[in-house]
Amino acid sequence: MRPALTIGRNIGAAIGAIAFLVVGLVPAFYFGSYGTIVVMSHFLGEALQGTVLVRAAVVVGTIMGIFCMASVSIVVGALFGTTVGWVTEMLSTPAKETEAAKAAID
Repeated sequence: MRPALTIGRNIGAAIGAIAFLVVGLVPAFYFGSYGTIVVMSHFLGEALQGTVLVRAAVVVGTIMGIFCMASVSIVVGALFGTTVGWVTEMLSTPAKETEAAKAAID
């Protein structure tokens, strides 16, 4: 892989991780725990009691929400960084002259 793409991917992944820590950590807690409660209430068909099993499931759902949102942030950041690296490389490399262009100049 070309160095500009690798550097862009790494920088984009780092920016995605930082953006997750700044913006995405609190929603990850919220969506993970709320999603677990909604899914469990649909499975059981009634209001949930505050038992140890329900609380453990909410903790697992919260951790899954955090990991899912972190992975999406990092992958999207890496994709964006790779795209920026590719565009930068395309704009910075000189175009190759074709035979028709050389003949037109002469």
